[in-house]
Amino acid sequence: MSNKILFNTLVAACLAGGTAASFAAEALRTATFEARQEFKVIVPEGAKKIRLWCALPQEDGASKISDLKIESPFTHTIEKDSAGNRVLYIEVENPTVKEFTVIETFKITRSEIRSGVDAVKAGALSDDDRKKMAGDLAANANVIINDDIRALAEKIVGDEKNPVLASRKLYDWTLDNIEYWVKDPKNKKPSPVGSTEYCLTNKTGNCTDFHSLWTSLARASGIPTRMVYGSFFKKELDGQDADQSYHCWPEFYAPNIGWIPHDVAVAEIFKGEYPINDDNAKLVRLTTADGYSGPDKSKVEYYFGNIDERRVVWSVGRDLTLSPKQDGGPVNALAKAYMEVDGKVSAEKTGWTRKLTFKEVK
Repeated sequence: MSNKILFNTLVAACLAGGTAASFAAEALRTATFEARQEFKVIVPEGAKKIRLWCALPQEDGASKISDLKIESPFTHTIEKDSAGNRVLYIEVENPTVKEFTVIETFKITRSEIRSGVDAVKAGALSDDDRKKMAGDLAANANVIINDDIRALAEKIVGDEKNPVLASRKLYDWTLDNIEYWVKDPKNKKPSPVGSTEYCLTNKTGNCTDFHSLWTSLARASGIPTRMVYGSFFKKELDGQDADQSYHCWPEFYAPNIGWIPHDVAVAEIFKGEYPINDDNAKLVRLTTADGYSGPDKSKVEYYFGNIDERRVVWSVGRDLTLSPKQDGGPVNALAKAYMEVDGKVSAEKTGWTRKLTFKEVK
């Protein structure tokens, strides 16, 4: 057996056993939340048509949604976008009000996702897989795949073909080379759109920047990857009148295993020592699900292949086409809402605002 094959066998065994196995052996944690999502729309004077698409909680294998109620002064429908996400749609012709509010309330029971990341089980992507997952292997507007990305991906991954082992190499490289902006908010900033190019150039960003770069590198390595947009139910804000913002994380596909989540952005918060001060303390705490009390290697390991239970999913995918189809171009992502006034995009904060609050049900 060559040294390389021996090394890969040992790495695969470590991922299949050791820390990964200890996570998989534990009982899945679950949590139940009652949530309220509120959208306030400012109607510009003279507007003839308002079209609003609001993110809805998605139900999947880890999330059960119940008691969903919609409060709206106008007729609404529930539609599906190009990625299959269900979306709340409201259209207002010749509005006579200056503003209006749409409220979603729901109950969610959410469990952890633990994949086990068993590299030994992972197979090779077939030609049929590549055809079915062509969109998860292609570039997006802000998730670029160019010669520089391909060269960097090849440098990181080398000739590793196992998708779990290759993905872990990309995860570790990102941990070592990109720093979450909240650690040093005076000198580091996120991009406004979640950008591969911004993250690679500036070596920083928010969750969407981190995961756009990781997705570009993974797709350039032939690993199907999709972006999941949701929110944390942040423990510190339970029952508080404070917005939870949004969060995103990728899932990559490994034949014989399925879709495997990770969250290298949050993992990076727990990697290594850095000063906590008045500028960053609150930001760092609220970038996680349940706070921060210092470096934690177990969390760095956990977030490769596992996702905690304090989350809700709003949508999956980038460059979305909504239903009914929007007048503007593809929607970068639907983490909160998208709105058009007379066929033109109306931006968050100037045209509409969102607030998500919640209470954990014991």
